[in-house]
Amino acid sequence: MAARTSSSLPEGRRVLLVGSSGGHLAQLWPLRNAWEGAQRTWVTFQTPEAEALLAEEDRVVWAFHPTTRNIPNLLRNTRLAWQVLRRSRPDVIVSTGAGVALPFFVFGRLRRATTVFVEVYDRIETPTLTGRLVRPFASLMMVQWPEQQRLYRDALVIGPLL
Repeated sequence: MAARTSSSLPEGRRVLLVGSSGGHLAQLWPLRNAWEGAQRTWVTFQTPEAEALLAEEDRVVWAFHPTTRNIPNLLRNTRLAWQVLRRSRPDVIVSTGAGVALPFFVFGRLRRATTVFVEVYDRIETPTLTGRLVRPFASLMMVQWPEQQRLYRDALVIGPLL
């Protein structure tokens, strides 16, 4: 059963949803009760699955991939993060990872946005690299299993999203 959020962002708030395409993006989607009334911008990779899922969304920005061990794309996504944050001025940044999240969290904190990281559901024994990297910049860490709480002190357990 997917987690449900009872609260949502107030009308007019701006949210930036950042996630790699595929499973990371799929885990952001069930949180829509929290952000569906907000002005939102998506950042993900341009894949057929992402295009289909986000077809009805007004603001989608395509990030550079692959991100794993790819310094040129890290630099491109860092520049992209700066541009997107300046333009969209989000109140909240939510991400499930992966590598594309880091520059958005760094610049997001500098711009005093609330940054929320949701650890993926399939990493129970060890934290993801992205989770470890964004932790210093995260206002809130969320996990999907109680067992993941030992990986991130003070994390909020929200239940499985998929």
